Amino acid sequence: MANVSVPMDTKWMAQGNCNNHPPETFFPSDGVGVEVAKEICADCPVKEQCLEYALDHRVDHGVWGGASERQRRRILKARRATAAAM
Repeated sequence: MANVSVPMDTKWMAQGNCNNHPPETFFPSDGVGVEVAKEICADCPVKEQCLEYALDHRVDHGVWGGASERQRRRILKARRATAAAM
């Protein structure tokens, strides 16, 4: 059976608050930069889709959906623990 590639739906990205800022804003090198990025994400209309995208694709760097790398690792760990408990 051939591998069938499912196209990624990324149309939501065009609606993100991040489109009004340079990409490097969301890939900060310090804690202050993380807080700035998270502030921009706070009222983003596609915040949830962005976070789920980063979690589903195991994005290791940057602020996605208002969550830092560390926060996303914690979310994934909690989800794994919940799934294991079921």
